[in-house]
Amino acid sequence: MSQDTPSPAVYLHRLLDLLSADAPAEEFGAIAAEARVGGVDERDLAEIEGATRTVLRMRGVLRQHRRREAELAALFDTASDLAGLRDLDAVLQSIVRRARTLLGTATAYLTLPDAAAGDTYMRVTDGSVSALFQGLRLGLGDGLGGLVAQNAKPYVTPDYRTDHRFRHTRTIDAGVLDEGLVAILGVPLLLGSGNGGGGEVIGVLFAADRTPRAFSPDEVALLCSLAAHAAIAIDTAEAITETQSALAELAAANKVIQEHAAAMQRAAEAHDRLTDLVLRGGDVSDVAAAVGGLLGGPVTLHDPEGRPLTAVGPAGTAFAGGAAVADAVEDSRAAGRTVRHDGRWTCAVLAGQEVLGGLVLHGRPDLDDADKRLFERAGVVTALLLLQRRSIAEAENRIRGELITDLLHAPDRDPAGLAERGRRLGFDLDRPHLLLAAETDAASRQRLAAAGMRYRGGGESISAEHAGAVVVLLTDDGTPPGDAARAAAAQLTQLAGAPVTVAAAGPAAGPQALAAAHAEAARCLRALRVLGRTGGACAADLGFLGVLLGDEKDAEGFVTSVLGPLLRYDDRRGTALVRTLESYFGCGGSLTRAKDALHVHVNTVVQRLDRIQTLLGPDWNSPERALELQIALRLHRLAGS
Repeated sequence: MSQDTPSPAVYLHRLLDLLSADAPAEEFGAIAAEARVGGVDERDLAEIEGATRTVLRMRGVLRQHRRREAELAALFDTASDLAGLRDLDAVLQSIVRRARTLLGTATAYLTLPDAAAGDTYMRVTDGSVSALFQGLRLGLGDGLGGLVAQNAKPYVTPDYRTDHRFRHTRTIDAGVLDEGLVAILGVPLLLGSGNGGGGEVIGVLFAADRTPRAFSPDEVALLCSLAAHAAIAIDTAEAITETQSALAELAAANKVIQEHAAAMQRAAEAHDRLTDLVLRGGDVSDVAAAVGGLLGGPVTLHDPEGRPLTAVGPAGTAFAGGAAVADAVEDSRAAGRTVRHDGRWTCAVLAGQEVLGGLVLHGRPDLDDADKRLFERAGVVTALLLLQRRSIAEAENRIRGELITDLLHAPDRDPAGLAERGRRLGFDLDRPHLLLAAETDAASRQRLAAAGMRYRGGGESISAEHAGAVVVLLTDDGTPPGDAARAAAAQLTQLAGAPVTVAAAGPAAGPQALAAAHAEAARCLRALRVLGRTGGACAADLGFLGVLLGDEKDAEGFVTSVLGPLLRYDDRRGTALVRTLESYFGCGGSLTRAKDALHVHVNTVVQRLDRIQTLLGPDWNSPERALELQIALRLHRLAGS
């Protein structure tokens, strides 16, 4: 070796520098080549080449240690993620990403089985660019992944497309081709065993490259370790999910138990409260108020036709009834339960199949089963109270009916005794009353008798059957007799379910006057029957027949009701319309004879008759009106003379 030739120590130092810098292997080989060119003797050159081989071995060991250190760090980080497991997808994504990073592959992915479909599907991918590949589903035994899942063993291939160990399918090959994968390593996710196999396969973890590659045993072992962590993560997540589900079911069951207990307690309190009301003599209005307080909304009671019986809500507001309520009550009766109708809850109040009325709950958009049962229980209690009230009313009405019978048969026998009996029954015969006589066909007579007891209810009226008709004694409230008769006919027709005719008389006070009023009502009722009329009327409504039938014979009132417009017109204008009408009828409707009798021109007669038609109406000359007008004219003339 010449004096200018570097010593072998220089080359050895350079080898150590390259080792510390983790330089590529080809740079280490360049040192020996440089020494040969530099004229180093054979013995030193052999030493440098030996040192190069030693350094390269050391470089390999150091790189293997660094890789193992990185792998251990990754496994430690994965274990830390599992310890704080919050989101399964995030943990699995982290495992797949670390597999791709540690193995240096283009992509990594994880598949899980679908028990319902009987295959596996892509759960997580990292580095994938193909939507077709990301949506792949693998049947058991299909492809590399299917074989891993079937045999619970790792499989590796440097070139999947040319490897015939696997069952290739058109769908899998199309996805692999679209992703551009060549080398694939797949390891099973096992539960209940180590990495050696024999446990339950719950998925497959893959690492893949887009160029041919041979995966080392260390890389297979690393991926198996990551797969074991993934299996733990999945199993832990499923256990947590099952625990949470069980806790949720327990919470739901506990809530149901608490709600049931609360409902039972509420039902017991409601039962005690309603029972206490009944025992203390409470009425249906008290039951409605109590139930309304329990259910958090005003409750009203309606009769079978929908008319409100307890009609007061918050701040005295009255609730309307009518056909809509009656329809809802019928729906509830048919269904045998509470129904919702027009934003209100309705429960039929029944005695067997007979509808006694309906309870209506306002202001509650929803009603649970417990509240419905409470509402329906209130309907049963209300039915009992209504039946009790009906029985009492029927008993009282029988006693009152006996009073009416004695009153109509012999009012002069003991007037003071009759008045005293009435006062004991809460009915003052010395006060003015209207007397109604009602009748219907023979088939409906019994229903009319029951309807008479229900008419206007309470202490406002009493009724009894007398001489084939139902007689109702009604406290006078200022309603004209004809209007009272028509209102009674309409309501009794509805209650009896058949046409009812009602005649009214009065007001009258005292036993004798009431008996006389009944005689007048009976005559009016006979007249209505002869005329074939239904509905209601009084003697005054029958025109001249009323004058003939009425006891007071109010001729002046009849004349005024018939000729009033003409009398007032003549009085104001000094005309002779009444005289003209009398002459016209007296001449048999002849205009010529009438103008001679009146000593006026025939056109004047025509003009006066036109004015009469304007005042009396176009039917003034009809037979019925003409008869009334002629009787009134005769009475007017007699009164004047």
